[in-house]
Formats: sequence, structure tokens, C-alpha cells
Amino acid sequence: MSEISKDAGPEELGAYYAYLEDGRLVMEPQCSCGNPLDESYFCDNCNKRCRCTDILCEDQATLNIVEKYIRTSPKFIGFKAMLGKRKSPPK
Repeated sequence: MSEISKDAGPEELGAYYAYLEDGRLVMEPQCSCGNPLDESYFCDNCNKRCRCTDILCEDQATLNIVEKYIRTSPKFIGFKAMLGKRKSPPK
């Protein structure tokens, strides 16, 4: 069985988990399996690169801010925001 490199291979859908910390928006990428992702968006658990287009917001205040960014910032085009819970990492 060949090992998938971090530069190639199938993509897994992931999501950002968004919350407010000291009044600032924090968004952390997470694989659909619940594993946190680093800046390469590669999941060591699934051995796949993740593509995060959904933003799961901790509460309504966070959702309101994220939805504003989606409407006003070109960097957020193609993202969807919703209320959601952070998945627990796999054991």
C-alpha cells in the first residue's frame, strides 16, 4: 500500500470551528473525523488533505459576525456558516 503524500491524494471535507475569544473571531480548521488540522490542512488520522468550506459557529453572536464577513469580504466567498458543535478528535 502506498503512502499518500501531503501534496497529493484525495480530499476530505472539513470545517472551521469558529468562536469569539476576548471579542476576536477565532477559526480553527478541523477534519470531518474531528482531528484538528495544521496550516497544511492535512489530516494525519485520515491521511488526506481537507477542504474546509463550512464554518461551524459556537453561538449566535459568532454566527452573526461570520455571516457579515461572508457578505462583505471576498476572502469568504464560497463559505457557508451555521451553528454547530466542535467534533471530538478520534481516539
